[in-house]
Amino acid sequence: MLANVITDFTDQLKDFSGNWWFLLVIFAVALLDSILPIVPGETTVILGGVAAGAGDQSLLLVIIAGATGAFVGDNLAYAIGSNFEGLVNRWADRKPERRARLDGAAHQIRKRGGLLLITARFIPGGRTVLTVSSGVTQQPRRWFMFWIAIAVTIWASYAAILGFVFGKQFEDNHTLAFILAFVTALSITGIVELVRWQRDRRKTAAA
Repeated sequence: MLANVITDFTDQLKDFSGNWWFLLVIFAVALLDSILPIVPGETTVILGGVAAGAGDQSLLLVIIAGATGAFVGDNLAYAIGSNFEGLVNRWADRKPERRARLDGAAHQIRKRGGLLLITARFIPGGRTVLTVSSGVTQQPRRWFMFWIAIAVTIWASYAAILGFVFGKQFEDNHTLAFILAFVTALSITGIVELVRWQRDRRKTAAA
């Protein structure tokens, strides 16, 4: 069932990936992904990379579309946190786990700084909490924009190039190219999360 859905989707990709407006799709989905974690931003950029590898798109334009969309989206998330600080805090107070995640994110921002924004970009859901909490805690806007610009550039380049490599390798099979790129991206994210969890665990044990 899932295989059929993926196959149908990637087959449709061949029909519209060469159009100029496909870049707008990448931009829009990357933007929404920054605010609504359920939106497949990274997946769409990977698909763009696969299309570029097959010769249907420009890799550079795919990266620019993904990075720009993510940059705008992250800044919107910051603005939501900044302009609706009271509302966000009341929302967080409704459930202890929400409050814990928001307070934890604010603590980590002060502790680890901009590098955390880069790391969080590769964690679905985590990046939204972090960008919103940056606004809630009134982190300097220029500082935030500087690090987010670096984060989204790395993120979009990573996802697009990953798709491009497999798209180039399997030009005649978009489905296989996408599945391999997606699984690779998922595996790398899982490894990063595991390393981070083990490191935090060691620090907690040492403390």
